[in-house]
Amino acid sequence: MYWQKYGRYIIGILLIVVLFFVLGFFAEVVSYVLISWVISMVGQPIMSFLLLKLKLMRFDAGKSIAALLTIVILFGIVGSLLYLFVPVIIKQAVILSKVDFNAISLALQEPIDKINVWLRTLGLEPGPSAADQVKNFLGGFFDPSYISAFFGSLLSQAGHIVIGIFSIVFISFFFLKERDLFTEIIVAAVPTKAEAQVRDVIDDISNLLTKYFGGIAIQMSLLMGISYILLSLLGIKSALLISFFYAIMNIIPYLGPVIGAAFACLVTISSNLEMNFYNQTIPLMVNVLIIFAVVKVLDDFIIQPYIFSKRVQAHPLEIFIVIMLGARIGGVIGMVVAIPFYTIFRVVARVFLGEFKVIRKITEDLDIS
Repeated sequence: MYWQKYGRYIIGILLIVVLFFVLGFFAEVVSYVLISWVISMVGQPIMSFLLLKLKLMRFDAGKSIAALLTIVILFGIVGSLLYLFVPVIIKQAVILSKVDFNAISLALQEPIDKINVWLRTLGLEPGPSAADQVKNFLGGFFDPSYISAFFGSLLSQAGHIVIGIFSIVFISFFFLKERDLFTEIIVAAVPTKAEAQVRDVIDDISNLLTKYFGGIAIQMSLLMGISYILLSLLGIKSALLISFFYAIMNIIPYLGPVIGAAFACLVTISSNLEMNFYNQTIPLMVNVLIIFAVVKVLDDFIIQPYIFSKRVQAHPLEIFIVIMLGARIGGVIGMVVAIPFYTIFRVVARVFLGEFKVIRKITEDLDIS
């Protein structure tokens, strides 16, 4: 009786464990397929638009042309952004490597001494000077030799990178051209009686993830636009670079905006070396931080609730816990992929594990339409 009641769950768990081992062994190929699937979802609106235009022009090979043009557009956008911003980032890194950190340390000495006195009144012995820590950290991190080493490692992996890009482009083309191809690949690996359910699950996942990634793109565009306008009004140099980097970093939950704001301060320093650090640069950095605090408030209370209210469909505390679990398991990458993976889990669990109370609870607000 016990086996009849729980046997299928035990078998299911064993199959999942085996599946994870197999996927781990072929992790590289699996990652290419998953990245291509995501690209196909992101490119689906472009694909639909191009198909409509080509249909009006009566092209026989409409799907192939539309899929190829979609890939060209997506990779063209990414390539253009890299071409536009990478040289500027390298330039800023080289400038930062030449900053006179001794002068900055002297400028910060007075406030640091006051902080040290306050710490001693609390019975705490301050460690190394904060200015020295800034000097050691930034002076080493932006060492030009590190930049050379980074690009040297890219060159050494050039063949591997080219193969990976080619594989992703090739797979993405067919996923765009044949929209149900990914579904057919998954369905081929499941029992016949479960095919209908699996098709519905994949359709629901694709629908939710397409909305989610679309929301991410809208959020990034809005954050970049708002921060660029505010920084430009303040007269901050490299406002476009700072805004772009901040929008990209915002993909990382909670930690990303902090990294983006810190990068803004570093670029502000490197772009205004002629200023008096204590009297001019620090007030300018304070203004920059105020701008990003305003942008963060707008993002948390207006942009995110409006854009993601019907896309993630989960309680804020639930999202927070999932992201923290993702960080614990996979660090920064875990934080980035936590929500998409949790979305997939909820859809799958709702269909196949709906008899469990905890599953019903976490999927009760899940509405795919």
